[in-house]
Amino acid sequence: MKLSPQTAPAEPDDLLIRFHNQVGAAVDVTGTISRARWSCHGCGEVHSDYSLRVTREDVSEHAAACRAAYHRLNR
Repeated sequence: MKLSPQTAPAEPDDLLIRFHNQVGAAVDVTGTISRARWSCHGCGEVHSDYSLRVTREDVSEHAAACRAAYHRLNR
């Protein structure tokens, strides 16, 4: 089976920002300004319950470093 990056998964209703990692997999920031959560569709890493400012810095660093192409989230 060939795995390709999850570049355009369905957008959650509470999507705030979508980043892309080094290979194009989406990294979604969801939630609210006071309680945001991010999840990487490349490697599956998830972080939650931070302000949007802190989350944005964290997810930006992750997206810049992550090279994973595919992870089945919600499994």
